[in-house]
Amino acid sequence: MKLLVATAMLLALATGTARADSENCRKSREYLLGTPGGDLSLTPQAYNDLFKTCIATSAMPNVKDAYILRDGGIAVVPKQDSVAATAATLAQFCDAHPHGVLRFITAKEKLAIRSVTDVARMSSTSSTPCKKIKGLS
Repeated sequence: MKLLVATAMLLALATGTARADSENCRKSREYLLGTPGGDLSLTPQAYNDLFKTCIATSAMPNVKDAYILRDGGIAVVPKQDSVAATAATLAQFCDAHPHGVLRFITAKEKLAIRSVTDVARMSSTSSTPCKKIKGLS
């Protein structure tokens, strides 16, 4: 009985963490789909597809927060900001999403972010696409 209760508590905690991690994915998608004037780079369906990618990215070990960007990239705030941790996160992301673009939010940028909308408006054009990293282009 104690094992059953402990397992249930562990599952509840894990589910709560997953929901909290994907909150910024949801908020950034809602902002982008609710943007007035049709100022979107992609179709609504593409943002819904990116939502799935964002949720999967938020579950990666070195990702503290993940967001959908207006131009179709995924932005992340890493838990560890070392070269090795960044390289491992990028490799994991590109293996799972070979046509994706991952943008790391720097510590300096993080200080200027006041809301999810500030992140969603960021660009991923300075990031190298996974297609190029993996030699697919």
